[in-house]
Amino acid sequence: MMTKPFSQACENNKKPILTILSEVFANTNHVLEIGSGTGQHAVYFSQHLPNITWQTSDLLINHPGINLWLDEVDNNNVRRPIEIDLANSTVISNTWKQLSAKQTIDALYTANTLHIISWSLVVKFFESISQNLSLNSHVCIYGPFNYQGNFTSESNANFDLWLKSRDVNSGIRNIEDILALAESAGLKLIEDHTMPANNRLLTFIKHS
Repeated sequence: MMTKPFSQACENNKKPILTILSEVFANTNHVLEIGSGTGQHAVYFSQHLPNITWQTSDLLINHPGINLWLDEVDNNNVRRPIEIDLANSTVISNTWKQLSAKQTIDALYTANTLHIISWSLVVKFFESISQNLSLNSHVCIYGPFNYQGNFTSESNANFDLWLKSRDVNSGIRNIEDILALAESAGLKLIEDHTMPANNRLLTFIKHS
């Protein structure tokens, strides 16, 4: 029997993230979470944001773990994971078409993803937003970032070394590069929030 996955980081950061999401998603109906991971955030946020439909997504390999978390709750507003693979343009296109046929996604959330995936997939992430997310939708991106090419803490510098030891294409991204991609995707930065453990929560609105 598969053991339910658990992330201590998710447990630690869920409350401070929820505080901000409660404000940013105040008028939101349907959130697409890119990279739901263990599923912990989806369960917690859907419980505390009952008026929002929370759509989980990830690579197929992570779906069983997400479903184990969803099996333990009775949240009618959280949806079973769908496949989103940024490396497969066909899958991305088909997934967005399927979502659009059922509902209008008016917000997107992702946590601890942009430093895990390669830079080419970070670019595709923003291209997907540009092509598929409707005007006035909100986007929230959580994770660590560098500023002016510098790490914000020694722990982040060590984390970056660990990331690159696993995958040379991963690593903490420069905020200036992320903001440039966001602008090219039609996103306007609302606020860059300071979060615990040397992380940030970037909030955007799609204006074009």
